[in-house]
Amino acid sequence: MQSFLGIVAVGHINEAIDEGNPLKTVEGLQLPTAKIENVDPNEAQHYQDVLYHAKSQKLKDPESASKNLWLDEIQDAVCQANTDRDRAKQWVTLVIDVNQCLEKEETSDILSVLKSNVCNTNDVIPECADKYYNALAKAKKQKSGNVSAEGPWLKLTLQEKYDYYYNIDSKESSWVTPESYLHKESWLMGKEIEAFWKGHKQRMSYLRRKQMFIDHIPSIVKIQSWFRMTTTRRNYLSRLQYFRDHKNEIVKIQSLLRASKARDDYKTLVGSENPPLSVIRKFVHLLDQSDLDFQEELEVAQLRGEVVTKIRGNQQLEKDLNLMDIKIGLLVKNRITLEDVISHRTKLNKKKGGEIQVLNNTDNQGIKSLSKERRKTLETYQQLFYLLQTNPSYLAKLIFQMPQNKSTKFMDTVIFTLYNYASNQREEYLLLKLFKTALEEEVKSKVDQVQDIVTGNPTVIKMVVSFNRGARGQNTLRQLLAPVVREIIDDKSLVINTNPVEVYKAWVNQLETQTGEASNLPYDVTEEQALTYPEVKSKLDASNESLRSVTDKVLNSIISSLDLLPYGLRYIAKVLKNSIHEKFPDATEDELLKIVGNLLYYRYMNPAIVAPDGFDIIDMTAGGQINPDQRRNLGTVAKVLQHAASNKLFEGENEHLASTNNYLSDTYQKFRKYFKEACDVPEPEEKFNMDKYTDVVTVSKPVIYISIEEIISTHSLLLEHQDAIAPDKNDLLNELLESLGEVPTVESFLGEGAVDPNDPNKANTLNQLAKTEISLSLTSKYDLGDGEGLDGQSLMIKTKKLIMDVIRNQPGSTLTEILETPATTQQEVDHDTDMVSRAKKDSKTPEEMKDNQSMVKDAQLPLEQKKRKIQRNLRTLEQMGHVSSKNKYQDILNEIAKDIRNQRIHRKLRKAELAKLQQTLKALNKKAAFYEDQINYYDTYIKTCLDNLKIKNSRRSIKMDGKGELKGAKRAKPVKYTAAKLHEKGVLLGIDDLQTNQFKNVTFDIISTEDVGIFDVKSKFLGVDMEKVQLNIQDLLEMQYEGIAVMKMFDKVKVNVNLLIYLLNKKFYGK
Repeated sequence: MQSFLGIVAVGHINEAIDEGNPLKTVEGLQLPTAKIENVDPNEAQHYQDVLYHAKSQKLKDPESASKNLWLDEIQDAVCQANTDRDRAKQWVTLVIDVNQCLEKEETSDILSVLKSNVCNTNDVIPECADKYYNALAKAKKQKSGNVSAEGPWLKLTLQEKYDYYYNIDSKESSWVTPESYLHKESWLMGKEIEAFWKGHKQRMSYLRRKQMFIDHIPSIVKIQSWFRMTTTRRNYLSRLQYFRDHKNEIVKIQSLLRASKARDDYKTLVGSENPPLSVIRKFVHLLDQSDLDFQEELEVAQLRGEVVTKIRGNQQLEKDLNLMDIKIGLLVKNRITLEDVISHRTKLNKKKGGEIQVLNNTDNQGIKSLSKERRKTLETYQQLFYLLQTNPSYLAKLIFQMPQNKSTKFMDTVIFTLYNYASNQREEYLLLKLFKTALEEEVKSKVDQVQDIVTGNPTVIKMVVSFNRGARGQNTLRQLLAPVVREIIDDKSLVINTNPVEVYKAWVNQLETQTGEASNLPYDVTEEQALTYPEVKSKLDASNESLRSVTDKVLNSIISSLDLLPYGLRYIAKVLKNSIHEKFPDATEDELLKIVGNLLYYRYMNPAIVAPDGFDIIDMTAGGQINPDQRRNLGTVAKVLQHAASNKLFEGENEHLASTNNYLSDTYQKFRKYFKEACDVPEPEEKFNMDKYTDVVTVSKPVIYISIEEIISTHSLLLEHQDAIAPDKNDLLNELLESLGEVPTVESFLGEGAVDPNDPNKANTLNQLAKTEISLSLTSKYDLGDGEGLDGQSLMIKTKKLIMDVIRNQPGSTLTEILETPATTQQEVDHDTDMVSRAKKDSKTPEEMKDNQSMVKDAQLPLEQKKRKIQRNLRTLEQMGHVSSKNKYQDILNEIAKDIRNQRIHRKLRKAELAKLQQTLKALNKKAAFYEDQINYYDTYIKTCLDNLKIKNSRRSIKMDGKGELKGAKRAKPVKYTAAKLHEKGVLLGIDDLQTNQFKNVTFDIISTEDVGIFDVKSKFLGVDMEKVQLNIQDLLEMQYEGIAVMKMFDKVKVNVNLLIYLLNKKFYGK
């Protein structure tokens, strides 16, 4: 019951607190059931404030279970309020007593007043009573002087939230602001009074302590020293232990700091326009060639040789295999004999087996395999090919001096060989410079209107496409097209036929097959008639829909793979666009981009889409082939893309495809953006980081792999067109050609004794030796020699080499300071040590990678002599305008910094080149393996033919001689015809300068020779022998294969090729 009443009382008190009624709150506190002690009704307002604050705090507490104050909490609040009351009364007493004492000037009473009103009487010092009074009096006087009007009220703030007011006249107190409140401004308040006597106490304590320190200075110094020593030792040991515990982390931090400093220095080297000498000195060691550099260079050179040899071998195998395809096809048609096919098979097997290995072995011997007396000639050839390789204007002019068919062969053999099929960055850079120079020359001299590039067959464009479809560009085409082409071929349900007549015929055949009865529909119809049938239109619509879908896939594959497009092809597209625009400034952007599209899509990609098996886009097994439906699907897609790339709509005979014209226009816009972006490439100098000093910075000399036959052929062509290529008599090319003299024969090139003069097969042996490949280390004719003839470039390179040797061993902030400061004995010793170490390393360097003798001699000079030579060279270079003493020769330091940057890039590119060469060689080996499979397949086919021939009793027997070769049958009798008779048969079409009525006076004797397929044709006029020509049945068959219908004999007799073949077959082969 008691506890219940207590809870009721708590409820009344909390309600009163919430209402904010002080009187009701006091009444609740005084309830007997509440049992709250020491409740003073006069403090009702303060009780209300304290209780309200306590409850507010409880409401803010999220962990509080109840939001009401309980009895113990209420009691605590009442006690706090009573304490505040007592403190307020004590404060009032202190303020009144002190201020009244000061006003009455009762000096002796100040000490008793202070002691009676402070908590700790020891804080008040009796000896300071006068000082207390004087200080308080002075403060009161100062405060009173600023007061004009004041009231009787004093104010005290407790706990920074409760204000207590006291009236000194009426002795009235309040916890709320009185209505007529006016503060007693002239009196000192409690905090001010305490501050004076407490501050004085602190000052006295400070003075006593200070005096004690003064009296014991030696002891204090000793203590401080001991303490500092102990603290320092403890900190040191602690720090040392910390370092030991974190040794790995510290090493990492130090490494990071050093790396950061090195990065900052390298950024200065790379980014600064004028890097300081101190930074260059830190990185000059990067120009040294390590064992790894030599090893990688040798590996690159070896791989490059293997790649070039493999490319040439594969190209020859491919040509022979294509010829074998033709021959077997002709054999199937009974157009040539089996002996011809077997003869070509024997040649193929030789190339598949040992012959290529012989070439490789010969190539590995290089120049050493040649006679000693021809060494000087070879060195001149090395200088000649270096000049041709690095100066593109010679070859660019030579290409256009030759007939197009001859220039194409020259391009496929000599030019690509000269640049090693662009197997490294340097050679790709130089080949692109040749393409650029030649293309600009061709556009300038041979293009009369914009469309000539599209409608004609420009030589350089053909060269560029041929190169980029070769060994280096083949992988790109595979990556670009193989997935989508393979998808089209593998889709067995895909049938794209947009020819209305063919669709109509297929529909009729399907109807007849399904019904088993002949349809009443006509079989031969025109396109317009075929389109009148709804079924045909329906099938065409389905084909067109499939065509757009598949074309989109191919287009997306092309457009999304812009980065895969070879840089060289994109750069030539850029050159072509700029050259055409320069010659035809009125040409629109669309016209220029169509020309770019003709190169990038029509010439480069389109044939690979139409015949992916012919361009190694997809892998085909030996004997495998693409069926007609697959070929038609690919051809139709290629045709649509071709029209889209040139923005050419379907019209005229392609009117049935007009429904796709809107699609063509949309596709052209995508192509247009693609062609524009394709031309956005940097210049080769920036792409490959090449300049005029590149060949000097690289470790090894450039090497090419070329056959003796190609060397002789190039020499012959240069002499033949010398006046057009180098009209200036002082041209270096003329000087080299004069040194070489006449074009050598193969025998004279190799030297006496290379071939046995009594060898009955001497001609064949020489022909075989002419194909021998040798390696030429290309060098410049004027390669950094001594004397007055040095050009600025050579002198700059020599001077840089000397400066690098000097700055390694002698410090200094500028180059002039180093050159003007004499070297110390220790610096000379250090320099000699470095040079001895370099000489040891050079002795292990391969011959083709060594510096020339001039630089070797310079390296052996003492430090001071090197400095004097540098000064002489710098003066010469300044006269040439290459450097300036005004900026302390900063120009040559900038060149050294550039060499350091290029060397780093060169090493990076060399590693990339190694990986690329390995990848290329792997692909070439894979391709060679495919060709070998093809050869094996042909072998099996021919053996089957031989077996069948042995079984059958053929009219023309075939026998094997002792060497395993086939022998022909007995020669057929000669055949004689008059020209009139041949004209009647249609074989002879006409004879120049001879009327038809005179044909009866002309006779032709056709005689079969001992060689199978070879015929002698003798002409007679009125019985008098005139001329004789030789016909090769295989040449005639190849003409027929290539679609050549008419040929000339004796340079004046026109004959029909097809009917001539028929006549020879009928008369000599019984076919």
